[in-house]
Amino acid sequence: MHLPYTAWHLSYVALGATLAEHTDGARLAWTLAAFMLAVGIAAHCLDELNGRPLGTLLPARALAVASAVSLAGAAAIGLWGVDSIGVYLVPFVVIGVVLVLAYNLELFGGALHTDHVFALGWGAFPVLVGGFAQTGAIELPVVLGAAFAAATSLAQRSLSNWARRLRRGGLRVEGFIERTGEGREELDLAVLTTPAEAALRALAAAHVLLAAALVALRLS
Repeated sequence: MHLPYTAWHLSYVALGATLAEHTDGARLAWTLAAFMLAVGIAAHCLDELNGRPLGTLLPARALAVASAVSLAGAAAIGLWGVDSIGVYLVPFVVIGVVLVLAYNLELFGGALHTDHVFALGWGAFPVLVGGFAQTGAIELPVVLGAAFAAATSLAQRSLSNWARRLRRGGLRVEGFIERTGEGREELDLAVLTTPAEAALRALAAAHVLLAAALVALRLS
C-alpha cells in the first residue's frame, strides 16, 4: 500500500472536510474509508499489476481480485452516500473509478498517466470530494485547498520521479562535487537520491500532521 504516500493522499480528504463550512466526523470517516480502498489498495494493486514497480511476488490474479473488490467497495460507499449527500455525488464516484483505472493501467495510450493528471486526481480531487461529502456543495475554501493539494502533489511527483529513475534505472554514476574549503565529494546513487527521499518523507509526515491538527480543531 506504500503507506507514507497513502497517508499523504488521505490527508487531502481530511483537509477538504475540515475546510468545509461544517465537519461531520462520521461522513469524514466514510470518505476516508472509500479513498483508502480506492487509492490505498486498488490503485496500488493495479499499479503493481501493470508493471511490478514495487517488485512484489503477489500473483496477478490476487492483485486483480483485490483491486476489483476494493474499487467496488469504494464505489459502493460513494453510492450509499448519495441518499444523504445528494445525487451530485454520483459524478465524483464515476470520476474516481475512471481515474484509478485509467491512470494506474495507463489506458488510452497512457494519456492520463501524467504528472498533471496525478496532481489533479490524487491531490485536488480528494480535497474536493472531502469537502463535498460534508455539505453537498463546493465551497471557496475547499477549492483553494484543492489548489494547494495539486501544487504539493506536483512537488511530490517531481521529487519521486527523480529518485525513482535513479533507484530503478541507474546503473552507474560518475563525477564529484567540489566546494570552497571542503574536500571532494564523490557522486553516487545515495548522494543523488537521499535529499529527494528525505524531503518526500518529511512532506508526507507534514501533510498527515496538518490534517490531524485540522480534524482535532474542527471536531473538538
